[in-house]
Amino acid sequence: MIYAFIGFLLLFTLVGISSALFSRGTKADYYLASAGIPPWLVGLSAVATNNSGYMFIGVIGYTYVSGLASIWLMLGWIAGDFIASLYVHRRLSSATNSSGEVSYAGVLSNWYGQNHSTLQRLIGVISLLFLLVYASAQMIAGSKALHVLLDWPLWSGAVAGAMLICLYCFAGGIRASIWTDAAQSIVMIGAMGTLLAVALADLGGISSTLEQMKAVEGFMDWFPQELVMPGWVGIAIFVVSWLFAGFSVIGQPHVMVRFMTLSDSSKMYRARAWYYLWFVLFYCMATGVGLLSRVYIADAGSFDAELALPTMAIELLPPVLVGLILAGIFAATMSTADSLLLSCSAAITHDILPQKTEKTWLLKVATVCITAAALMLALTNNQSVFSLVIFSWSGLASAFGPLLLVLCLGWKPSQTASILAVLVGFSSAIGWRALGLHGAIYEGLPGIMAGLSVFYLARQLFQSSKLPSASPVEGTR
Repeated sequence: MIYAFIGFLLLFTLVGISSALFSRGTKADYYLASAGIPPWLVGLSAVATNNSGYMFIGVIGYTYVSGLASIWLMLGWIAGDFIASLYVHRRLSSATNSSGEVSYAGVLSNWYGQNHSTLQRLIGVISLLFLLVYASAQMIAGSKALHVLLDWPLWSGAVAGAMLICLYCFAGGIRASIWTDAAQSIVMIGAMGTLLAVALADLGGISSTLEQMKAVEGFMDWFPQELVMPGWVGIAIFVVSWLFAGFSVIGQPHVMVRFMTLSDSSKMYRARAWYYLWFVLFYCMATGVGLLSRVYIADAGSFDAELALPTMAIELLPPVLVGLILAGIFAATMSTADSLLLSCSAAITHDILPQKTEKTWLLKVATVCITAAALMLALTNNQSVFSLVIFSWSGLASAFGPLLLVLCLGWKPSQTASILAVLVGFSSAIGWRALGLHGAIYEGLPGIMAGLSVFYLARQLFQSSKLPSASPVEGTR
């Protein structure tokens, strides 16, 4: 098994490193691949980055604990993601091309060429903090997989991952991540489907499997036992909450930057077709594996639910396929961590520092330093992958999602209104979690709504004042 793992991981790594042959040695190429990525690669890379360790480790672990009720997370997440894409993806790609910026913060701050430098630095700082937490979660996910399958110490996987990220960094920047994402997406959808089919056959088919899952008390309930309110109102709030989780994708720099690399914004529909085809299919398979894992691993009290996938793979698959799954998980988590850390590097070298860095070797040094910081955070953190990802996801979405949405709708927010919306949305989400309310309602819902409320109030104040000068939020184009 270990030889299969090393062999497949080497293959994935070589795919990423080979991107160096196409490197142009510029900042735009390092962070955006010179905006020359074809639609199918954009779609596969975006869905791989969106899923990564969160899907392999976090979602399957959540399903193991929550049972059938976890499908609402899947349905809400995909629906919210799709709704957001209708308004955002193509407009973001067009704004990237017209602004000439190479970072997510840069595009949002210079959407109309207004050069909101203070806003850009604020977005850069918030991105840096949350993406570091997010990257550490990916390292933890890879470490957990290696710990179960190869009995390696938990720290070793994070260290190995950091070394792999440095290789991607020196190879080709974001292009190396995109190529690796696409390779592991194709392989892992086959591996996940194989694991699902083998598990169903081993349990005696669909009917027998359903009977065994029904025997677990509360496991096949359609909705969770603890809702914010009883009845259909509570159910509606629960579903809408996870729909906002999917909608939150527009606030994720590491995912949205994939769509910013598209060679032609008019071909966005092709990239979205690849993205949602893979997303729906893979999420359904992951949820199915998560449900089956509870039958195979019945000791829910002492078992770490986030180890369900690698544990099932060991029990059901031959060593070569176990090695393939492990290599796929590890490559996925590390290529996603790499894209997260590239976004952190862009935040420092392009958004936060007063003098924007153009030398490629300095960009790579910055990425290596950020990788070291994420590694230290991963080695000292004992929270679950699911918890870390949701925390980072909601914080980024609440800070940036409202701003990107109003820009795509044609509004022209002033720098003051934008900064206030970013701070209010971000603070609302963090406050919601600090109060312990995130167990009932995903914190991104109040965070995003709070940010949008700031823009709405600013626009209403301007309209009521009837001043001809520049407004906090001007009308639509």
